[in-house]
Amino acid sequence: MARPTVRTALLLLAALPALAMSGCTWPLNTQFSSPSWHFPVPIPLSPYFQKSQEDKFWMRERYQRVPILGPVTSGGPPVALDPPSPDEVVRALERARNVQGGVPLLHEIQRNNVRMVVEPLADYVDPPRVYPLIGPAQLHHAHYKCIIYFTEVTRVGWPIPYTTVDEDAQEVIYIDHNHFHLVGNVDDGPGGNL
Repeated sequence: MARPTVRTALLLLAALPALAMSGCTWPLNTQFSSPSWHFPVPIPLSPYFQKSQEDKFWMRERYQRVPILGPVTSGGPPVALDPPSPDEVVRALERARNVQGGVPLLHEIQRNNVRMVVEPLADYVDPPRVYPLIGPAQLHHAHYKCIIYFTEVTRVGWPIPYTTVDEDAQEVIYIDHNHFHLVGNVDDGPGGNL
């Protein structure tokens, strides 16, 4: 009888530093101002959640912000910024026609031989108006039509294994690039570079 209790006590003594270093216990837990009576248990998380947060950050950093440029120069029509990058087109295609998240050996979808055609549809500038936090500015619209041609391979592994190949798959995606042009005498303050 004495052996299992000694073994259990040693096991608890070895587990205490792991719990204390996990950050879930009272001295490191900032949620409560006093010791709480919960038992911290490490919860394993799927890599899916980390990838979704990284993708959300990538989209916000690169494609979901509207830049504010200097005034439109007189003499010529304003030209839009760069057309959509292949990365932006593939991410938009992934939102429209998802292939990620299949179950390996049960249901998988692949895209092969991807070709893209990006066509500008419209490029125009709105008349000047006052925008909050920006001031007087013009909104420059640039609309693009992206046609993606690809071969889609679908593999199903259960209950009856089969593979389908669609060699003429295509998807049309419309992407808008908008940005602002300031109007009038621009004073962007000390250290500004407009």
